[in-house]
Formats: sequence, C-alpha cells, structure tokens
Amino acid sequence: MQEPVPGEAPTGAAARFGPLGRALLWASKVSAIGGGLVFVGLVAMSLLSILGRKLWAMPVPGDVEVLQMAAAPACAAFFAFCHLTHCDVKVDFFTAKARPTVVHALDALGSLLFGAVGALLTWRSAEGAWMVRASEETSMILGWPLWVA
Repeated sequence: MQEPVPGEAPTGAAARFGPLGRALLWASKVSAIGGGLVFVGLVAMSLLSILGRKLWAMPVPGDVEVLQMAAAPACAAFFAFCHLTHCDVKVDFFTAKARPTVVHALDALGSLLFGAVGALLTWRSAEGAWMVRASEETSMILGWPLWVA
C-alpha cells in the first residue's frame, strides 16, 4: 500500500473521505496492521510449538488455546479496512449494467446493513462475554479467563 506524500492531495480511498473519514480510515488501517501482527505472532508460536514437539518433545503449553483466543479478534481487525477500501468480496453480477447512482445507493444500503450486523454481533458478543465472566470460566491448560477472548 502506498502512503500519500506529505503536502500533496490525498489519492485513492483517502480522496473520497472527509477529515472524519480519513481518521476512520487511519484507525481501520492501524487495526488491520495490528491484526496482521497478531497473525504473524500466532504463526511463529505455532511453528515454535511444532518444532518443539517434534525435535525436543516440548511443545508450547496451551498453544491451541492461544490460537483459538487470538485468531477471531485478529481476523475481525481486518473487516473495517477491507470495507472502507472496497476490498471486500462483492458480487456485482446483478449491478454490472446498472447506473452508478443505483450502485452507490446499493453500496450505501450494504454499508448500513454491514454496520447493523456489526453492531448486533458486538452486542451479543459483549452479552456472552459478561455471562462467561460471571461464571468465571477459564481455559483448560493456561487458566486464562475466557471472557477476554
């Protein structure tokens, strides 16, 4: 991804947004980079665990637990950036020959639905996390509280 040159007008996705949109784009980019770094760490941990298991019979304790707890939030960190930059998967079979105003209206409706589903998932995930926290459930090997993940 190319960063804009300081002092020049923004191009690409940043050119379509106002100041608030550019701030959201920046925050979503930071989130995506953080998610990518989490995945790099998970891969390194998995490789270390596999090599430790095969070569020295010493795997990383709780490696599967850490992978399960970290993969979903890391994956979710990419959603906003992909959506803002229109890099998410879209099926435009039905709108390929539609007027741009129709396509933009459908994109706006899709973004609204995307936000609504995200809000619904956030609400239900938070409710589930509070229930797990109240029951004080922990992971089997490491004993980490499950509500955090």
